[in-house]
Amino acid sequence: MSELNSALEHPTYNYKVVRQFAIMTVVWGIVGMLVGVLIAAQLAWPALNFDLPWLHFGRLRPLHTNAVIFAFGGCALFCTSYYIVQRTCQARLISDKLAAVTFWGWQLVILGAAVSLPLGLTSGKEYAELEWPIDILIAVVWVLYAIVFFGTIMKRKTEHIYVANWFLGAFIIAVAVLHIINSLAIPVAMTKSYSIYAGTIDAMVQWWYGHNAVGFFLTAGFLGMMYYFVPKQAERPVYSYRLSIVHFWSLVAVYIWAGPHHLHYTALPDWAQSLGMVMSVILLAPSWGGMINGMMTLSGAWHKLRTDPILRFLVVSLSFYGMSTFEGPMMSIKTVNALSHYTDWTIGHVHSGALGWVAMISIGCIYHLIPILFGRERMYSTDLINVHFWMSTIGTVLYIASMWVNGIMQGLMWRAYNQDGTLTYSFVESVAASYPGYLVRVIGGGIFFAGMLVMAYNVYMTTRKDVAPQPAPAAASAA
Repeated sequence: MSELNSALEHPTYNYKVVRQFAIMTVVWGIVGMLVGVLIAAQLAWPALNFDLPWLHFGRLRPLHTNAVIFAFGGCALFCTSYYIVQRTCQARLISDKLAAVTFWGWQLVILGAAVSLPLGLTSGKEYAELEWPIDILIAVVWVLYAIVFFGTIMKRKTEHIYVANWFLGAFIIAVAVLHIINSLAIPVAMTKSYSIYAGTIDAMVQWWYGHNAVGFFLTAGFLGMMYYFVPKQAERPVYSYRLSIVHFWSLVAVYIWAGPHHLHYTALPDWAQSLGMVMSVILLAPSWGGMINGMMTLSGAWHKLRTDPILRFLVVSLSFYGMSTFEGPMMSIKTVNALSHYTDWTIGHVHSGALGWVAMISIGCIYHLIPILFGRERMYSTDLINVHFWMSTIGTVLYIASMWVNGIMQGLMWRAYNQDGTLTYSFVESVAASYPGYLVRVIGGGIFFAGMLVMAYNVYMTTRKDVAPQPAPAAASAA
């Protein structure tokens, strides 16, 4: 065992914490997506809550979102950011002990969520449901994370700060500000607190946080991954470094204003709703600038997609990113939002970003990293990566297409009215009409989840010292 540990240690970099986060990315991905498949199945077959309060949809749904965003996505971000900052700065993490504290602290946060949310202990704020003791722990871990990340940049041996670190740094700072301000509350017990904001102000602060959790946690951080791993896997330089800097500053400047589009046709002042809409539409430009920059990085390397399923994960994730960042600004337009708001179309949009962009780029990055972190030439089975790619793609398409169809149908049914002004359909009729879409969603989500199990097996076999990797396909070896 000591020989194995010494073989895994890198003389310059701290790979131990990167390995830990990489493995937990896979573990929490399976857990979060399993809960997602369960609650999707509950909408098709409500009896699957078994009349148990802690298996109720209203309790498991926030558990699913927290597990996928903060456990799976969070571990992927910690893993890749710690790897990227060391490699691009050519310097070891500033403190191995602080890095270890961030790992164990983040796992403690996740366990706190896994216990408290099924018990119904929640603040009721979207993506910020965790109660105040866990909120404080998140803030502490995040500050330590910032110290490790920026401290490593300060001790860098390269004069230049690579653009991936710009995006990762912005993500760390913005998430700290968003989390602390939105979570300000008055505790009344160890398990209960009340927001310091009231009414419409609370809603505005919540969606300033909520949309920018998407903007910085689920976009800026993963763009940092993209700017490192796409060029690495394609073995090509970034298409345009100048465009990457324009992309960074325009995204950071505009994204922070887009939150009010979640509050169209509410008590929020109309000017604030319109501002959110305008900024959301403008956001299309920097988003597509980044997507095009990533895609064009493959100039001269497109043939590699035939034989490299890891590169396929990364490139298809960029396709979903481009699609999601076109769909989001379109849905923020008030006339479109009048149809889409509160429907399954929003669920489809979220998952085109969550499964297609966030999950697929994370999976591609983990496949890239595992052989490096565990001293292997490659993953155990390239064929299994290929199988996983197609399962992820098919599962995502089934999921989002079913929700698009459901959402547009729901919106049209809800706004249909008779000549005398009465509604044509009851709400229950729209729920019954949505049933086929719910079945397709369970199938799509189930396929995606099964792909994660394939990944877990491949990762497990790769990390075992006594198992030799399967021979690479002939086409791949020839390439």
